[in-house]
Amino acid sequence: AAASGRLALRKECRGWPWVRLARVEASLGLPLPASTQWEVVEAIAAVIRPVFEELIRQAAQGEVFYNDDTSMKILALARASPQRAEEKESSGSKERTGLFTSGIVSRTRHGQRIALFFTGRNHAGENLARVFVERAKGLPPPIQMSDALSRNVPKLPEKLDILWGNCNAHARRRFVEVTPNFPHECRFVLESFGEVYGYDAEAEKRGLPPGERLRLHQERSQPVMDALHAWFKAQFAEKKVEPNSGLGEAITYCLKRWDRLTLFLREPGAPLDSNLVERALKKCILHRKNSLFYKTTNGAEVGDLFMSLIHTCELNGTHPFDYLTELQKHATDLAKNPAAWMPWNYRETLQPPGNEGPPLQSSLK
Repeated sequence: AAASGRLALRKECRGWPWVRLARVEASLGLPLPASTQWEVVEAIAAVIRPVFEELIRQAAQGEVFYNDDTSMKILALARASPQRAEEKESSGSKERTGLFTSGIVSRTRHGQRIALFFTGRNHAGENLARVFVERAKGLPPPIQMSDALSRNVPKLPEKLDILWGNCNAHARRRFVEVTPNFPHECRFVLESFGEVYGYDAEAEKRGLPPGERLRLHQERSQPVMDALHAWFKAQFAEKKVEPNSGLGEAITYCLKRWDRLTLFLREPGAPLDSNLVERALKKCILHRKNSLFYKTTNGAEVGDLFMSLIHTCELNGTHPFDYLTELQKHATDLAKNPAAWMPWNYRETLQPPGNEGPPLQSSLK
């Protein structure tokens, strides 16, 4: 269990290709062919899949969702894409040929953060819709935080009210990019964003609950954002900025999305940006950089499973190696009750309070 857990961590967390891992194992005097390593990790994925499915179900009940995607390559699909595109073009229809890994981070009402990854042709919004299918009816509308791309918005067969907020970090970045040409104007904008982020950092440092954090932003950040909004409008009204310039386009971006950029001033718990999922996607980018691609869709699904479990462990202060090891040791128990084997409660399941005996093996209901 320990050896297979190390393989999964090196491959799915660090992105080491199987061939490189085989060389490392051989240098340690433990020759393990790449094909054998894959078979071991695939077998583990089959055993612990109930935990991943439960993770999706619990993530769907969250209060705040962050989502975005990045490009990825699945060799089997990439090779088939040119031929399929040609066939579709000849028939007069279009089919998506791009491949992506979507990252979704759910923040639950109990304070856990759950990371999910899905690789394939679907965009982040479509994968978020897949998660929302598991959402219980009657829950309050969730908050969704993403950049302003329409492909991040879930399209659901049944209507679900979603409070959609847009990322202030993306808005700020547009002014950073044009600062060399408009240093004075951009300085005011960046300082305003910096002041708001300072208040948010203060709220986090003080450990304020959502309601008190909202009040702090309404008292301190609201005047800053109001002044920034007035300044944006004045630049066009007084013809100080050409709308087609870099600064003009950055201002237009903000004005069009102002209500979604300022959701944190109206809704308790609404975040300022989508940086949490941006950091999560760096796991996928590291994998793409080191391994270049997944060979098959099955390989991508196995990678998504391990990456989701590993990063969820990291977000909740759990040791991923220990977690994966214990899941393998208690495969029978987790199949019966996967909810008892989440990264934040599996230790209590192993040793309930007041029980001085050995960890539970098969007595879970």
